[in-house]
Amino acid sequence: MKSHYRAVVIGGGVVGASVLYHLARFGWTDVALIERAELTAGSTWHAAAGFHALNADPNVAALQDYTIKLYREIEAESGLDAGLHMTGGVNMASDPARWEWLKSAWAVFQSVGIETARLVSPEEIKEICPIVDVSDVLGGLYDSNEGHLDPYGTTHAYAGAARKRGADVILRNRVLDLKPRADGGWDVLTEQGMVVAEHVVNAGGLWAKQLGRMAGVDLPVTPMEHHYFVTEDIPEVAALDRELGLAVDLDGFAYLRQERKGVLLGIYEQNPKHWNMDGAPWDYGIELIPEDIDRISPELSRAYERFPCLATAGIKKWVNGAFTFTPDGNPIVGPVRGLRNYWVACGVMAGFSQGGGVGKSLAEWMIHGEPRADIFGMDIARYGAFAANRCYLKQTTRQFYSRRFVMTFPNERLPAGRPLKRPGAYDGMTAAGCEWTASWGLEIPAYFAPMDFRENTTLKRSNAFDIVGDEALQVRRAAGLVDTSAFSRYAVSGSGAEAWLDRLFASRLPKPGQAKLAPMLGHDGRLKGDLTVFNWDGGNYWIMGSYYLREFHMRWFEAHAAEGATVTDISDAMSGFLVTGPHARAVLARTTHQDVSAEALPFMACGEFDIGMVRARVARLSIAGELGFEVNCPASMHATLRETLLTAGEDLGLAEIGFYALNALRLEKSFGIWSREFTQGYTPGQTGLDRFIAFGKDGFIGREAALREREAGGSRQHLVTLEVDALDADASGFEPVWHNGRRIGFVTSGGYGYTVGKSLALALVERDFAREGTALSVHIVGVERPARIIPASPYDPQGKAMRQ
Repeated sequence: MKSHYRAVVIGGGVVGASVLYHLARFGWTDVALIERAELTAGSTWHAAAGFHALNADPNVAALQDYTIKLYREIEAESGLDAGLHMTGGVNMASDPARWEWLKSAWAVFQSVGIETARLVSPEEIKEICPIVDVSDVLGGLYDSNEGHLDPYGTTHAYAGAARKRGADVILRNRVLDLKPRADGGWDVLTEQGMVVAEHVVNAGGLWAKQLGRMAGVDLPVTPMEHHYFVTEDIPEVAALDRELGLAVDLDGFAYLRQERKGVLLGIYEQNPKHWNMDGAPWDYGIELIPEDIDRISPELSRAYERFPCLATAGIKKWVNGAFTFTPDGNPIVGPVRGLRNYWVACGVMAGFSQGGGVGKSLAEWMIHGEPRADIFGMDIARYGAFAANRCYLKQTTRQFYSRRFVMTFPNERLPAGRPLKRPGAYDGMTAAGCEWTASWGLEIPAYFAPMDFRENTTLKRSNAFDIVGDEALQVRRAAGLVDTSAFSRYAVSGSGAEAWLDRLFASRLPKPGQAKLAPMLGHDGRLKGDLTVFNWDGGNYWIMGSYYLREFHMRWFEAHAAEGATVTDISDAMSGFLVTGPHARAVLARTTHQDVSAEALPFMACGEFDIGMVRARVARLSIAGELGFEVNCPASMHATLRETLLTAGEDLGLAEIGFYALNALRLEKSFGIWSREFTQGYTPGQTGLDRFIAFGKDGFIGREAALREREAGGSRQHLVTLEVDALDADASGFEPVWHNGRRIGFVTSGGYGYTVGKSLALALVERDFAREGTALSVHIVGVERPARIIPASPYDPQGKAMRQ
């Protein structure tokens, strides 16, 4: 062990070994892995070690595909056998809704370039896995790029390949403490002495919680128990001339693969159990937890029905081991805000599906400043400090585990960890029939319904379709009131505020009393935000964006801090409402003595107004494509502001609406939103945000890269608006777009446009096919439907309504 390293990876499981390998592969050879015991000691050694590319997040699915394709490479590079069994695998459906869900998932696979998957019949499933009972099976999703491997061999292959590239692997040496250094590095105190590291990576697995607390951060991860068993030889398996394919009974919560001449069967039970929520004991290693068969007996009974030969099979070994989980089941990866050069790669419960992608993305981030893929679904910044709360973490991880094989729907609103944060007018809106959804712990209005209404979860149009439509149409005909608590707000002040903002954003800054849409770019020219900048009085600025990106954006702001500029997250201190629709001005005028006419407060203007008893900051903005006023107030006055506006608009048709209706309205205007049309994986040229860039302005972050894209003729993909000949379902995102059988793009978001009476979608398509009128097709819930490119903004294309 040397005294200094450029990076130290703490943890010798498959994830830590992958991070070490990728750091060395991408050019950092002065790196070391430090493990308290032996490689794989913890969760890795007892893993069932199956792998698959299927994931609800398409970006994560693409990284899982990368992981699988990497195994042959590390075997060849290390000279070590990973025990790779490329058997293929099938996810089965015995429920009609599940079969629709699998067909929809197959379409998403096409969008992310995973072309090894295909839909299969029950008869084909029987060929793939001859011991399965398919009497009630409707079909399945088969992927030839699935299988299983040896967890010990795979981890050693990663480590061996890293060693060949110059990395050190240090075993039987526990990390005792971590201390930040003034130069940004870390003193890593180990049992064998002190190591100075420029960067530290927490890949601690079951011990990630303790390693986080050494650095002063409480990570939202917790271990949970997971069962599988291995059988004695089974005659039906021993008689086969080829290996069984991996079989997943999604409706039965079980997975099965071959193990020698028997099988391995694992369960994701509906009654999960946490284990040592503060992390494993330091002396825990190559050990197991006593099995708890009674707790998993309902799922076991279903598995025995699905695989009848288990009834006469002897059980050779039970495994009940601990794995770490996060609230949504995806890993937490990336730099921790406020801790310089401290990185995490934790909560990777599917390490043999995701470990390669995690290692690749984190190494790119550390070396180049950004990962190549959009991995926000893995980014630790998707969580705030609230997510590490014991009660919240226990509820959400339990929910995820029990739903591991349960279908998820676009309109689903899950209960765990809710309600946590509530807007000031929560009680009043609830009494008015608000149906709530949640984002980053905050309750957000979905729509308003009769008190006895219950929405059906579905991939198609739900029974809330007409309710949402009535809200959208009310905005077009009169006015709607929308709670905007779910907008983030940042106050920027100081003598250097203007210069800092000018460098941060690619647009020109607004003049005093104005607001401006402001793209924010990374150094590689890809997007970091689609934000709005407000210049309230010439030296007092706000930035507004999406509430769930608060940690993400504050991390970026702080990483690019400048002297004389102070940024404060005021999102929990400020709140507000949007009044939008043709009667919006009349509503607002009744609440204030000040002039809110088009001449006094034109489009994109902002200022301070008395709205009833509330001193508010008001801006003329439009999300719905109608006349709109965003009224911002202290959170403590939120309920008062709501009552003031509702009273003023009572006879003007003002109705409370939710974000479902707002989504339909913005689609009719072809307005993009973050995480759909705009992500850190896309460039301004792809998304149309380049029209807001001031290319003549010097010095803003990402300018050179954005200029290169423009000078090269623009992006190879363009964002277009589609009209879809839909039946009873609309696009939701990541569905493939086809032109005469060739995949030329994918949907970014979709829904129904109630004003125009059309099913609409926004899509990124190849530039050569982006002409208006081009006939295309789109998969909607797994069914290919005709579509065509229409002019942007099918409602009010001239934008007259919002500028009146």
